[in-house]
Amino acid sequence: MSLLQEEREIIVQNEYADSFDFAEIEEFVKNASKNLFISHNFKNKKKMLVQPRGGFPTYQKQFALNEFFVKANVDVLPLTIDSNTRLNDYAMSKKMLRLSEENEVDMLNGYPLVNHGYRTTRKMITHFDKPVSLRHGTPDARLLVETAIASGIFEIEGGPITYLLPYSKNFPLDKAFLYWKYVEKVCANYSKLNEPINRESFGPLTATLVPPCITIVIQLLEMLLSLEEGVKSFSVSFSQTGSVNQDIVTSAVLKKMARYYAKQIDCDDAQIHLVYHQWMGAFPSNKDYSESLINTSTVIAALVNADKIITKTRDEAFGIPTKEANAKTVANTQYTLKILQGLPNIVDEVEEEILTQEVKSIMEAVFNDSADTLWRKVFNSIKNGTIDVPFSPHIINNNEVVTVRDKNKNIRIIKRGKLPISDKCFEFEKSKCDLNKDATSIVNDIIHDIGIMQ
Repeated sequence: MSLLQEEREIIVQNEYADSFDFAEIEEFVKNASKNLFISHNFKNKKKMLVQPRGGFPTYQKQFALNEFFVKANVDVLPLTIDSNTRLNDYAMSKKMLRLSEENEVDMLNGYPLVNHGYRTTRKMITHFDKPVSLRHGTPDARLLVETAIASGIFEIEGGPITYLLPYSKNFPLDKAFLYWKYVEKVCANYSKLNEPINRESFGPLTATLVPPCITIVIQLLEMLLSLEEGVKSFSVSFSQTGSVNQDIVTSAVLKKMARYYAKQIDCDDAQIHLVYHQWMGAFPSNKDYSESLINTSTVIAALVNADKIITKTRDEAFGIPTKEANAKTVANTQYTLKILQGLPNIVDEVEEEILTQEVKSIMEAVFNDSADTLWRKVFNSIKNGTIDVPFSPHIINNNEVVTVRDKNKNIRIIKRGKLPISDKCFEFEKSKCDLNKDATSIVNDIIHDIGIMQ
């Protein structure tokens, strides 16, 4: 038995999980319908795939949500996991699931997959015969991912950086890297049996004034950490920035750099896809404005030629959306995409060149770290501020980078902290902003820029 398999046998020995039959699961994955693999859907797609968010605690409600989505012509079903499961607190999620079932009140903010188990969940997944995306936010997703793949969920979102820095205050980053290394290996192993398991990084990060160079660098590093373990299908992603031009530039540089760095490690045979998140910041409380924002996001997704768009709802400002609101957004987004054929190809060479230089400078600094493995190099780079995510709650993040919006709503770096970007790039960023204001005015601008869509 391999070391990995020994570790797997230990991980799945959990009183709240199904008893795992690895031979049966392998047989299931080997013979699973191609439709369940988003990698297969990407390969054969004739249009952008549309995926909402959504997760309810009980099996019945999750099943009903999926029925609504299928009627609304969804391409990819979501499975959003509850926050107790995200924290590996399966005892509490079991208790809350029981209360949700008994009282018909949702006591969890998502689907407790580990507690439901793969045998039960698989019935739902195979019934709908559509690809399902696991959305969770878990630093230690080992048992969750084992359960997901055994259930027929063949797209796994997240990573050691994107599911830690935006969500956690003090979960150890080095542990997250090792736990996600396990996930990558499991996904790579299962990928040999049928179509590849797709891994997707979470590009929005804190969704708060994150400069494109940071977003792209983190996407590239999570992609490389995944590909080096043998994953053959990977999605890089980012969310609407608030500037149409900046979104177009970000997508162009992200796509170009993803192909470039995959080739550098001899993984240019991997499929790499682009995912676009509709606006991830605070939504307007006016529901008509929300719909307008959603439609604008859809137009931008078409302009950047994304492979998949992840939708929001008009109820976003009011809490967890209903299945009706969720299905309505899917139907509207599909309609909007249908009428957006033949869009022009927009290129901003100056912005692209600056962003490419910034990304290359940071990536070079990461690779030049003296550590012996890529994950250790990345760990050190976050610790020393070479990578710095604005507004991250995590104690390891330096939080020295300061960003504001320029008059065209582009996110600009006005304080670079320890980001190793060149003086030329930094001067370009600052030249786009009015920095003659006093400190209070700049702080007020930042507060305004955070709530720009409200």
